Amino acid sequence: MKKLWQLWMTSALAVLLLVGCSQEEAKPVEDKGTTQEEATIEETEFPITMTDAVGNEITLEEAPKTIVSMLPSNTEILFALGLNEEIIGVNDYDNYPEEALEKEKIGGMEFNVEKIVSMNPEIVFAHESMLGAGDAGLQQIRDAGVKVFVVKNAADFNETYTTIEQIGRATGKLPEAQKIVEDMKAKVEEVKEKVANVETKKTVFVETSDVPEIYTPGKGTFMQEILDMVNAENIAADQEGWFMIAPEEIVNRNPDVIIVMYSYVEGIVDSVKARDGFDTINAVKNDAVVQVDENLTSRTGPRLAEGLEEVAKAIYPEAFSE
Repeated sequence: MKKLWQLWMTSALAVLLLVGCSQEEAKPVEDKGTTQEEATIEETEFPITMTDAVGNEITLEEAPKTIVSMLPSNTEILFALGLNEEIIGVNDYDNYPEEALEKEKIGGMEFNVEKIVSMNPEIVFAHESMLGAGDAGLQQIRDAGVKVFVVKNAADFNETYTTIEQIGRATGKLPEAQKIVEDMKAKVEEVKEKVANVETKKTVFVETSDVPEIYTPGKGTFMQEILDMVNAENIAADQEGWFMIAPEEIVNRNPDVIIVMYSYVEGIVDSVKARDGFDTINAVKNDAVVQVDENLTSRTGPRLAEGLEEVAKAIYPEAFSE
């Protein structure tokens, strides 16, 4: 089931990655949630009207006191904003922070509409990656009178920053959201500075699933942006989006580093090294096959900058030795 969830998330990311100002005090604040210029706002003035990723508007009279989060990235943002008490329901796969494990579960890919409605939350934070199969269920929740806000599937760091501030605005936690973004930007710059002057730019292969169907991210993906930011060369950058690659092709491309970004296979690093022909790859010969927590880079939330750092350390450990 965990593999199924991870593959579903990979597919959702593949599809999606390819593809307001204050008024008078007595009036609602309109927020389109898409521009960085709005980051100068310091406080949310309720009532507020916001437009989500699918163009639906919701109006919040006050900061919501009961919240359901339908995807781990949303959940991590909400907890980072200090909304532990307000969160009453989370996705089955939410595992960070630890407090998320104690929350009522509302399902995973197939969420429980009746359960969500029965919880009567003041707002449900859904996600753009759920669209398609989840459309009917989300509409049922809306029809029951529950406010649903579909969060955009962030395609890069800037969109992640916007998402965090958007959720902060909706929950009355905009200053906290802005502080999170500020800290993330500082971490990103710190990482980029450490790898900016590496002597030799390394080639990297990133795999997100095991044999027989090995998937890797090419150009136009979030992972490509991460590799660019850490001054590394993606051996799969000649193709667009996420695609399946044969083991023989990995051998032919001979990456300096192999990054494994899944955890559903026990002992996967040793398994990768033991694949036929992989003993000729530089990454295997130099013991540069590294497993990185996929949640740090697939969940576009507060830990994304940490994920960038872990990828950079996997590729250029010497830059972080001090």
